[in-house]
Amino acid sequence: MTLAVAIVLTVLSACAVNLGYVLEQGAAAKLPPLELRRPLHSLRLLVGSRRWLLGFAVETSGFLLYVEALALAPLSVVQSIAAGGVGILAFLVARTRGTPLHSRELAGVVLAGGGLVLLGVSLAGAHGEARGVDRVAVAAWLAASGLLAAVAVLLGGRRFGGAAFGVGAGLLFAVGDIATKMVVGGGWNLLFAPALIAGYGLGTTTLQLGFQRAGALTTAGIATLLTNALPIAAATAVLQEPLPHGTLRVVRIAAFLAVVAGGGLLARPAKAEAEAEAEAEGRLGTAGELLA
Repeated sequence: MTLAVAIVLTVLSACAVNLGYVLEQGAAAKLPPLELRRPLHSLRLLVGSRRWLLGFAVETSGFLLYVEALALAPLSVVQSIAAGGVGILAFLVARTRGTPLHSRELAGVVLAGGGLVLLGVSLAGAHGEARGVDRVAVAAWLAASGLLAAVAVLLGGRRFGGAAFGVGAGLLFAVGDIATKMVVGGGWNLLFAPALIAGYGLGTTTLQLGFQRAGALTTAGIATLLTNALPIAAATAVLQEPLPHGTLRVVRIAAFLAVVAGGGLLARPAKAEAEAEAEAEGRLGTAGELLA
């Protein structure tokens, strides 16, 4: 019974989080440019938008449902179900955009979603709690993730637009997830609380900046892929959780390759993304003229 409740909570969480992403992207895209150099000004712009506030509230409710699901079921179960969030996001984007997904987008969603599901399957062979975690190694992993997020945004933002910001947001959200895993252990692990706050706070900011440069599927889709995949990699690399054996080890490797390939298909140069958005808006405008 407890597992059934956790499954329902996770499905509701995935729906809420991705609906929140779509609402936030629709609002952020219409706001004046957000700037990291003017955080208070950017924050005022966001909270001044009722649609953005609604999206953020819906996303937050989804996150709370996710936390409750984790309290009722193993991470491997919740993670594998939450992987379907990419598919939910794709459906919502297609419905709100009024056009079907491009073949590249559809292939990316299918490949990445399948990879995330395989990650969940691979966890069935080894999902025990870690013992004797090296806190220095965890801190180094989090620092490296933050550095990579900065590199992705600063060096890739101009060429890849929202996709680069999606990578940055995904890396930062993963920092928050891994830090949360440490903090709930209590004791000296509470020293990771600042990383938890910074990861989620900067990740949310980076995601909004990405929403002004690309659609929800590109930015939030890539962020979701990394947020799901990186904590699993960290669990093996620095949290000392056991690796699966035999076939399941092959499945995990294939899963990571599928996630990377799917993310690559969702990522497009900024120019191509802008052309796609203009094309979608053109279709909507034409439809409106016909109905007028």
